[in-house]
Amino acid sequence: MSPKPRGTPVSAVTITNTAEIQALLDKVAGLDQTAGNPRIKAIVRRLVENICQAIDDFDVNESEFWLALNFLQGGAGELGLWAAGLGLEHFLDVRMDAIDVADGISGVTPRTIEGPLHVKGAPLSKREARLDDGTESGDILVMTGQVRDTEGRPVPGAIVDVWHANTLGNYSHFDPSQSTFNNRGRIETDGEGRYRFRSIVPSGYACPPGGSTERLLDQLGRHGRRPAHVHFFVTAPGFRHLTTQINIDGDPYLHDDFAYATREELIPAVTWIENPAAISAAGLDTPFKAINFDFQIAATAGEGEMASDRPRAAA
Repeated sequence: MSPKPRGTPVSAVTITNTAEIQALLDKVAGLDQTAGNPRIKAIVRRLVENICQAIDDFDVNESEFWLALNFLQGGAGELGLWAAGLGLEHFLDVRMDAIDVADGISGVTPRTIEGPLHVKGAPLSKREARLDDGTESGDILVMTGQVRDTEGRPVPGAIVDVWHANTLGNYSHFDPSQSTFNNRGRIETDGEGRYRFRSIVPSGYACPPGGSTERLLDQLGRHGRRPAHVHFFVTAPGFRHLTTQINIDGDPYLHDDFAYATREELIPAVTWIENPAAISAAGLDTPFKAINFDFQIAATAGEGEMASDRPRAAA
């Protein structure tokens, strides 16, 4: 990554010194916890704040951030988890939100972190799909909704790329015991912008035991757990790429996510469906959990913006 010239003006959008980000940095460093190593807490607090300030000062964009992180990672390790656990991914989201406000962009579904577990090339279906391979028992999840623009108009032909963990908190591709693309898929919306998928309700999980992320979090007096969630990319020609995820309401870590990805607008209601007529109408023969969630995406000039250039796995 080529550095910007010395003397580059400070960005017009700076958020590091806001009360919201200062409070986030205190939590990232475990300052609200009694456990952990005070010296390491202080060092981590300073380092993460300096990184955030550098992003602000030099107007570092998402692609530049991930290019630098991948260089440090050398293609291996857990730096993708460090970025989530140290609040840097969430910082990027909050900063992009601030840029949206400055640019007058509103009415879009809130973004939140991607995480390191997306896999390219999941199967593409029209209108609806089944994501799980049927080998695992668990509550059935049926999720439906619509993709719309910021004026409320449906977006036909949008691609809803979805992925989530299984009931053990593991992701296919990274867990060799699962079939290829289990709990993953891409759905093209119909003429009314609608999508639907059937899967299983995922479980939350923790960062890898004994790994560098867990060891760092131990020193900060923090846990490494995430609540159950479902990831999404939503894209369409002429629209800005959306990276987001919804949380499964009721999870004990819903508001204590080590990656700081929970946003109130991304916690849809989960309805237990046990009425026989409703079960039959859904094409099922057992009770299931239902979620309805609509996405709003922003129009942009040209062909439409793509995801950032962070490295991603390919099956």
